[in-house]
Amino acid sequence: MIPALTFRQLRALQAVADHGSFSGAAEALRLTAPGVHTQLKNLENLTQATLLDRSTPGALKLTPAGRLLVASAQRIESDLSKTLRDIDALGEGRIGQVRLGVVSTGKYFAPMLVARLKRASPDVEIILEIGNREQIITMLKSRSLHLAIMGRPPREPLVTSEVIGPHPHVLIAAPDHPLANARDIPDQTLLKETFILREEGSGTRILMNRYLDRIGEGAPFASIVMGSNETIKQAVIAGLGIAMISQHTVIEELRSGRLVRLAAQGLPILRNWYLLYPTEAGLSPAANRIHGLISETRGDFLPDL
Repeated sequence: MIPALTFRQLRALQAVADHGSFSGAAEALRLTAPGVHTQLKNLENLTQATLLDRSTPGALKLTPAGRLLVASAQRIESDLSKTLRDIDALGEGRIGQVRLGVVSTGKYFAPMLVARLKRASPDVEIILEIGNREQIITMLKSRSLHLAIMGRPPREPLVTSEVIGPHPHVLIAAPDHPLANARDIPDQTLLKETFILREEGSGTRILMNRYLDRIGEGAPFASIVMGSNETIKQAVIAGLGIAMISQHTVIEELRSGRLVRLAAQGLPILRNWYLLYPTEAGLSPAANRIHGLISETRGDFLPDL
């Protein structure tokens, strides 16, 4: 068992070593010489070791045991000082861990955003979680996320949200598709196409279903389900059908001409990206710092449309 040493005792030993006498140590510590002597006597009793060499006249010096104890005390004081600084940094949000959830559509810009946040706050560990809308909501409910970036905020859990940028959705087709160059495509013409859909639980799937239900008044339509935006893009390029997708996910394909936007009524569907967090959980200092950094960007990390 470690004896009940105190910092006062260790500092008294250090002061005697520095000044060579009880009186010098007492003056430095603003104590009396007998008080310093008592501290050292108690320390020697606790360690069961002689800490000061009193055998020769002149300045008091440390014994080998005393030198070991002073060196250890210096390390302890240094570590404790660093810990106190870290506690201050933790309270100010300059260090800590933040779990940021981003819906899968946002994976095209999320890594660049995290890199930017790391440059601005290098001592905050940011863990990026990517999932579909349903998965991100589940993580918000379980409070395994501090922050999330997604489209329409969920009804549950209760969240605090703010708009950080536009999130348009478009219908895409292969450049050689019969409707590629058409204008004002009639709803009934669209409904004859095969639609490539994301999986259940995806925000894009929900938006596309609502769009098709609106223009078709609930009429059935041909569809193929695929599990990722990349697979959907490749399927559309291959001519398997058309798809509704976030414009942020197809910027390069539209610019290069590998995909085209279809000009149908009511498109693009304009939505927003939201930055949000569970209201009841609040924000840790580190999460509050990262929230502020994201908010300050005003969405300038989003792909240029």
